[in-house]
Amino acid sequence: MKITGVDVHVVNLPLLNPFTSSFETKTGETRTVVRIRTDSGVEGWGETMWGQPVAALVRVLAEDLIGTSPFALEAFHRKQHMVPFFHGYLGYAALAALDVACWDAMGKATGQSVTDLLGGPVRTEVPLTALITRADAPGASRADLPGALAAHTAKVVAEGGFRAVKLKGTTDVAGDVAILRALRAELPAIDLRVDPNAAWSVPDSIRAGIALEELDLEYLEDPCVGIEGMSQVRAKVRIPLCTNMCLVRFEEFAPAVRLGAVDVVHGDVYKWGGIAATKALAAHCETFGLGMNLHSGGELGIATAAHLAVVASTPVLSRAIDSMYYLHADDIIEPLTLSGGSLTVPTGPGLGVTVDEDKLHHYAEVNAKEGDLTR
Repeated sequence: MKITGVDVHVVNLPLLNPFTSSFETKTGETRTVVRIRTDSGVEGWGETMWGQPVAALVRVLAEDLIGTSPFALEAFHRKQHMVPFFHGYLGYAALAALDVACWDAMGKATGQSVTDLLGGPVRTEVPLTALITRADAPGASRADLPGALAAHTAKVVAEGGFRAVKLKGTTDVAGDVAILRALRAELPAIDLRVDPNAAWSVPDSIRAGIALEELDLEYLEDPCVGIEGMSQVRAKVRIPLCTNMCLVRFEEFAPAVRLGAVDVVHGDVYKWGGIAATKALAAHCETFGLGMNLHSGGELGIATAAHLAVVASTPVLSRAIDSMYYLHADDIIEPLTLSGGSLTVPTGPGLGVTVDEDKLHHYAEVNAKEGDLTR
């Protein structure tokens, strides 16, 4: 079986509501979608972060896939191993698009799910984290915001069945602490996290971390910038620290462990360059006694299915994962269903999802008209 063609589409899909972090407010997602075609008629689908710049790189890399087997991924990754060095996150994302499409094709060619190809399931349901931002309480004053967000979050948890909540933090450190206290008072049994996306200084991270110790947070994610800063916070604060910003490639793993900078690493198929790389990260985390979870970059159904396969086959990924999937207003596949705060892992061949090509082309036309969504 040889790859004979690669199709690349860039799509824009709306979110149900604006999503605000410490550095942006998003109203939708731009994603790059890839289909590989083979001489046996088997097709494989992939999807990755961002839009036209990634799509352009995917088209270049795809030239080296033509005439090769989808099973020859090690050779492809070895040949392209310098791509992330020159292109950074864009390089990892472009490699992951083609990588996931090849895994989907391998599963379909063998009649196996990607989960089975990765070693089989250790779980069949994957819990998601309820993601909360200040945009969820529009119009609330600073004084009223903690109570308003706590009431909103309680409603989200009750309706969705979530068992974990993550607040997207801001540069307003004191305000974030007040919101977290209100969330804990409203939801005493929930797994609670906060992610300021490195918007806090080291001194503010230490002060806030000490103030938050009584709330029994599951972890504090990227309060400040860099491995050095995180190690200073971890030395003073008893809350576990998580990152998807200061440890984002294997070259940073040893320094982070040596400095004691993190307790939990957020992996991501699309930020780490593919499925095997993410599984290797899990092995590193287990070897050094670290926890692991999955970051979300706004995955639609294809990318979410790949994340579910990784979680289903990886014991260390035992926490509720980050996923913006439930926040999207539509999808380009027959939708995955959130039930009891969890998504069921697809069991069909490959990724186990079916692409709606009418929707794919519709949202590609939206991107052609609007351009990539940057905010």
